[in-house]
Amino acid sequence: MELGLKGRRALVTGSTAGIGLATARTLAREGARVTVNGRTSERVQSTVDALRAELPGSAVDGIAADLSTASGCDELLLRVPEVDVLVNNVGIFEPKPFEQIPDADWLRFFETNVLSGVRLSRHYVGGMRSRDWGRIVFVSSESALQIPTEMIHYGMTKTAQLAIARGLAETLVGTGVTVNSVLPGPTASEGVGGFVAKMAADRGVDAGTVEKEFFASARPSSVIQRFATPDEVAAMIAYVCSAQASATTGAALRVDGGVLRSIA
Repeated sequence: MELGLKGRRALVTGSTAGIGLATARTLAREGARVTVNGRTSERVQSTVDALRAELPGSAVDGIAADLSTASGCDELLLRVPEVDVLVNNVGIFEPKPFEQIPDADWLRFFETNVLSGVRLSRHYVGGMRSRDWGRIVFVSSESALQIPTEMIHYGMTKTAQLAIARGLAETLVGTGVTVNSVLPGPTASEGVGGFVAKMAADRGVDAGTVEKEFFASARPSSVIQRFATPDEVAAMIAYVCSAQASATTGAALRVDGGVLRSIA
């Protein structure tokens, strides 16, 4: 399917690994001019170089900025004042018992996972509205609807993203700008892969065994009974960024492997 993204300027936050990197790669493959973002110059440049090598002729650049702070967002916005496609992907997670989560952690998670997307969307939406075309995507999680008891602060931020995306979509009635959320389920991102590998090493078993046990005990409702790949999630994100998704807005689209027991 032709996604109609050739020449569109796209920014994918938190895109040096995992879902963000897979999304940047997919958009670049579709002909978009993609800006990669990460916290360190070395990691960003390495990602840009790898994508250019993999996709000769692609238009990929990068900006190192810590989007967990207002100053980091401002730095990025100065260098990339306009985009057609914004994928708010940057995020952090950390399992921690509720009674051990201090105020500082609640604020850190909210700043990174929620306010980064708010700040960037607030800046870019005006230009999208004036051009009557734009795509804003919040990469949320199934944890937005099924709050994980081991990281309630993370689940809270993912739910907040859904509210922001839906509310913002409703401010754009009658325009060519869409705003959607994508809800991945358990995904084999860099962080998850490292966590699984460490658990496997600590127990002297292979990663496949840990994955099987995880779905048996922690996510038994999963239909696919495996981690999704970042590319599988990126395919959904790329679609809602496309010209073909012009009638999809204000939606929360699941790529969760069926883990949520719901028909809607």
